Amino acid sequence: REGLTEPRAAGSSAAMAERAARRCCLGWDFSTQQVKVVAVDAELSVFYEDSVQFDRDLVEFGTQGGVHVHKDGLTVTSPVLMWVQALDIILEKMKASGFDFSQVLALSGAGQQHGSVYWKTGASQVLTSLSPDLLLHEQLQACFSISNCPVWMDSSTAAQCRQLEAAVGGAQALSRLTGSRAYERFTGNQIAKIYQQNPEAYSHTERISLVSSFAASLFLGSYSPVDYSDGSGMNLLQIQDKVWSQACLGACAPRLEEKLGRPVPSCSVVGPISSYFVQRYGFPPECKVVAFTGDNPASLAGMRLEEGDIAVSLGTSDTLFLWLQEPTPALEGHIFCNPVDPQHYMALLCFKNGSLMREKIRDESASGSWSEFSKALQSTEMGNGGNLGFYFDVMEITPEIIGRHRFSAENREVLAFPREVEIRALIEGQFMAKKIHAEALGYRVMPKTKILATGGASHNRDILQVLADVFGAPVYIIDTANSACVGSTYRAFHGLAAGTDMPFAEIVKLAPDPRLVATPTPGASQVRDHPNVFVALAL
Repeated sequence: REGLTEPRAAGSSAAMAERAARRCCLGWDFSTQQVKVVAVDAELSVFYEDSVQFDRDLVEFGTQGGVHVHKDGLTVTSPVLMWVQALDIILEKMKASGFDFSQVLALSGAGQQHGSVYWKTGASQVLTSLSPDLLLHEQLQACFSISNCPVWMDSSTAAQCRQLEAAVGGAQALSRLTGSRAYERFTGNQIAKIYQQNPEAYSHTERISLVSSFAASLFLGSYSPVDYSDGSGMNLLQIQDKVWSQACLGACAPRLEEKLGRPVPSCSVVGPISSYFVQRYGFPPECKVVAFTGDNPASLAGMRLEEGDIAVSLGTSDTLFLWLQEPTPALEGHIFCNPVDPQHYMALLCFKNGSLMREKIRDESASGSWSEFSKALQSTEMGNGGNLGFYFDVMEITPEIIGRHRFSAENREVLAFPREVEIRALIEGQFMAKKIHAEALGYRVMPKTKILATGGASHNRDILQVLADVFGAPVYIIDTANSACVGSTYRAFHGLAAGTDMPFAEIVKLAPDPRLVATPTPGASQVRDHPNVFVALAL
């Protein structure tokens, strides 16, 4: 997998000639802090990558971490023109490096989920008549009715969330309909806030895009539809029927359906590339634009999950991606339409108390040493002798709970554990909670289930052994430094095969295989069935 994240040398004439002959797809990622691109050839090798960091390369916008946090501490926005200008910069850098755009067969991309863009009346005419003599940001300056767009970090729409849930019969009813209860960052609630607080700007908006469909629109030279997968992170899409919910639209704002357009399957070719890119950069006129999607769905594609698989990102927060066939939406977690198989679904669960909690217990119980931490896991038995712990030093979101909760083998809450017991209790408790919440959303371990582990803690084999034992499935590691970008190129290749019914797994079979690092210990299933596990259900 080494060749996947490092671009080949760009300076030599031999490298230039090699690149010139490569038919490829481009994958874009419009994330919170940067815009990034990779080029992947027909053998699924990455041979070019570049990025623009907002804080570093576009200092005139004054962002920190790519965003503006407003005085109320709740409202978080990003300047939409910053995203446009970042795209200009990357394209110009690619052109200067000698990148051969004429070899690009198709492109797709990802956008930070839950961000939204508001196109002003008349913007569509500007998009369709762009001059190749000018940069995009020079021509689109007057095209947005909201210049600073709400992003996923915004938490200022609590009132609108309650209104939306009330309109459809409560949080569980909304979850069954749209895949999630009302969340403050979700786009429907953001639109409702803009309509209520800035009705004039809303009335002058002819189209509302997600960050993903906004980026696709730039390449299309016309409004790109929202795809099913990113659209299911809006609290507006009926995930079973793949249509906008009239009840949800009506609860948010008037004439909303016409401003959103009709959603499309995630593998759709939404059109050929705009003539602007053909004339300015030399893209071929037949280059296809495949629907862009959210960064989380694009990462699922980049990690090449299949039915029954699970990806576990063990970072500051811990995140689970699940491939589901029969979802059961719940009050915790999110169900999205699957980005590579329209018949299936993906689930996302986020746990705030991830690596920071592991580091705290390491410092308290292993003298700050990961080596000592691992020795504690090796010296304690699976199931920890019936001792179980759940550790939430910051308010958890799945579920809402705080504090440290330790239970003895007799199911009594205790104040402390011995150091080795504490370490295993933390790791087993973290993975047990993940498994229980995953099963609540309809996930079941299958004989062919793979667990793909990423993030900082995925370098610790002893932690991954506990993960394999708790879930009862083999654990693999995979390089996912560019998973959203690389996943977008895979989706572009998949889009090129649209109409042939070729499954996504067939498209990506040449990609490097993940590496097996842990298999369940014999007897792990008996330990998993210990009655003490039911304490976890109560939490």
